[in-house]
Amino acid sequence: MEMDSGSLARQVDFVFRKLEGELTNATAGTVLIHVRNNAVGKFGLRHHPIESRNGQFEQESEGLSPSQVRAFRQMAIDALKYRRDWTHGEILYDFAVRSNAKTWSASVLYESNYNMASWNTRYYSKSSGIWDTK
Repeated sequence: MEMDSGSLARQVDFVFRKLEGELTNATAGTVLIHVRNNAVGKFGLRHHPIESRNGQFEQESEGLSPSQVRAFRQMAIDALKYRRDWTHGEILYDFAVRSNAKTWSASVLYESNYNMASWNTRYYSKSSGIWDTK
């Protein structure tokens, strides 16, 4: 785990606490967290679409219970130990409740982002047009 992951863990805990109301009873979706300099910049919840048949909305099945939301939050924090050597990017927590509503599953996707414009230009040789990595 990185040195700053403790702080990021507190921020992820904060994010999940803020989203607790939306997560409770949600059947599936993705929690998105945008990270810049090891700090959460923005976050949100992408709900999976609400289905309809013949213009009628389906009866919604049971979603995450409050105890499942707490377990999801803890899993999200624990998963930070798998993040390696990046400070900018996105964390996506995809989740779904099984049809019996007693079990749920989640997956974590880490995406690192880099911006060439922010790298030090002293490594770029204008005469040769190549990057010097020495």
